[in-house]
Parts: sequence; structure tokens; C-alpha cells
Amino acid sequence: MNHDKMIFESYSPQQTEEIAYSIGKTLKPGEVICLSGELGAGKTAFTRGLVKAFDVKEPVTSPTFTIVNEYDGILPVYHFDVYRINDVEEMFEIGFEEYIYGNGISIIEWPEHIKEILPASYINVTIRKNLDIGEQYRSIEVTKVGE
Repeated sequence: MNHDKMIFESYSPQQTEEIAYSIGKTLKPGEVICLSGELGAGKTAFTRGLVKAFDVKEPVTSPTFTIVNEYDGILPVYHFDVYRINDVEEMFEIGFEEYIYGNGISIIEWPEHIKEILPASYINVTIRKNLDIGEQYRSIEVTKVGE
């Protein structure tokens, strides 16, 4: 049920942010973005660009130990890093459902750790390195999943 697959190429973290910014400008309230990619692939750079699209002024950091960072912009933006989640119950304890079924934008890093509780539809973003092309090169694949 995947539609609308788009692939972007980035040659720098700044370009990754610009790509994310342009994607962010198309998002509607309540959308969920699942962000996959190995450590150092550029998930935080992508998130920085995405939150900029909502006029968030504060610096973006990965919520590795807090699980979720909240940013106030035109819409609230919720940035999850679920890398350290061992049991999806932990997600319910922090109010995961209120976040993802609310009017904000939810960004989830390492979504494969909580696959069973992802919403029926979301935007999947996979960032891949290709060192043969260059140290900073990233392929960014964006796919709509579900309805």
C-alpha cells in the first residue's frame, strides 16, 4: 500500500535540512513521520529542517534519554527517539497516543522499535549513506504508508 515514493539526494547536512524543510511545509496537523537510518545518517539534521518549517526557534537535539522533545511552533512538534525502548508499554506511559493522535507533528526516530503501535498511516523517511559517492552524501527516500 505504498504510494508517492520520492527519493532526494543530499550532499551536505545543510542540504538534508533544506529537503526536510520543504517536506515539512507540506505536512498537515496530526501527521506522523517515521525516520529510519543508521547512527550518523542525518536523522537529527533532517529533524532540524522539519521543525524549521513550523517556525520553531529553539535548538533541536535528539531526545535519546528523554524519549520525547516538544517544540513550540505554528504547530507543536513532538520528536521521539525510541532507540532505547525495550517494551512498547513504556510509550503508553509517556502518553504516546495523545501525541500522535493530536494536532501536532510527530517525528519518530527508530520506528522499527515500536512497529506494533505505529498509526495506520504515516510518512516513512529512510536516510542512507553511500560512501562510494561521498562522505556527506545521503539518499533520502520518502514514502507514504497507509491511507
